[in-house]
Amino acid sequence: MAGHSKWANIKHKKAVTDARKGKAFTRAIKEITVASRMGGSDPAMNPRLRLAMDKAREVNLPKDTVMNAVKRGAGELEGVAYEEIRYEGYGIGGAAVIVDCMTDNRTRTVADVRHAFSKNGGNLGTDGSVAYLFKHCGQFVLAPGLTEDAVVEAALEAGAEDVVANEDGSIEVICAPNEFVAVRDVLAARGLKPDVAEIVMKPNTETQLAGDDAVRMRKLLDTLESLDDVQDVYTNAVMDEA
Repeated sequence: MAGHSKWANIKHKKAVTDARKGKAFTRAIKEITVASRMGGSDPAMNPRLRLAMDKAREVNLPKDTVMNAVKRGAGELEGVAYEEIRYEGYGIGGAAVIVDCMTDNRTRTVADVRHAFSKNGGNLGTDGSVAYLFKHCGQFVLAPGLTEDAVVEAALEAGAEDVVANEDGSIEVICAPNEFVAVRDVLAARGLKPDVAEIVMKPNTETQLAGDDAVRMRKLLDTLESLDDVQDVYTNAVMDEA
């Protein structure tokens, strides 16, 4: 059973993300470019590209911008070559943090990430130092107010791995990354609209933070999220609602 603050934490992260629409565009363009380079420019044959294009639509990225990103990734247009880098570290109270980046300058990125950690009371770790505390999976989070039975029925039909009812009333559906699209489509067909639908690094354990520790941890996470080269930030910290 997850902590009572999960929905508050999700709402906070959504608010931060929504406030940075310009960065949402940049993230979508980078993900499309890398997905196209790695798996080809046909979304029907490239699940990662298909998801990236779906996310681009969610943030209203112009269609011609999407297509140009696909072409750059496929080598049909000249452009910046991005590489994926993952950094791992520790936040307040030893909470685990994973920072996924896409960059054209590894030296700049690691300096920015290290500075964000050190300035905000955390420290950068080594490869593998915290990744074992997380599971790579598809995650759907539905707002409080839905009946668990309806969600369980849809999740079972879609082939999801687990359904978790949180203490705050929100419901999570967990699936294997390669089942993400199937589960999303079944939930949509049942009229179940998740507030969060992502392929994530989901923590296996949680570190509860309250008071000043929670405030400091939020500041660290928000600083990391604001970095230009950062795509996603994951943590096992669960913070009391401020």
